[in-house]
Amino acid sequence: MNNQSCVKIINEWDIVAARQLGRNVAKELGFGIVDQARITTAISELARNIYLYAGQGQVCIEKVYDGGKAGLRIGATDSGPGISDIRQVMEDGFTTSGGLGAGLPGVKRLMDEFSIDSSPGHGTDIQATKWLR
Repeated sequence: MNNQSCVKIINEWDIVAARQLGRNVAKELGFGIVDQARITTAISELARNIYLYAGQGQVCIEKVYDGGKAGLRIGATDSGPGISDIRQVMEDGFTTSGGLGAGLPGVKRLMDEFSIDSSPGHGTDIQATKWLR
């Protein structure tokens, strides 16, 4: 059975839809208010990055299970310009949009697992998982 739901990110309203989806799935899994906020913040950052830098892509929310643990995985993928220097964008305070720069390092801190795969001209794939405590 596939536990994955996706939202195409094309405009700013899609960011709101992705956040709402993530909050609903987090609530279903039994995450508390604080973790729900962490998850929706992470989704917001990832969806906004797609909107700002790639123009379009998708955010997928998936219930994941590992042994006795349950969790929520966010997958953010796009076929935009890609990231040429992943190490640089993972530095705290680095921003190209004039935003707060919480960005990807913030997402990594908010979640339990984080991986990024990107290359110039081939888009970006980010996976972030939060486990239920």
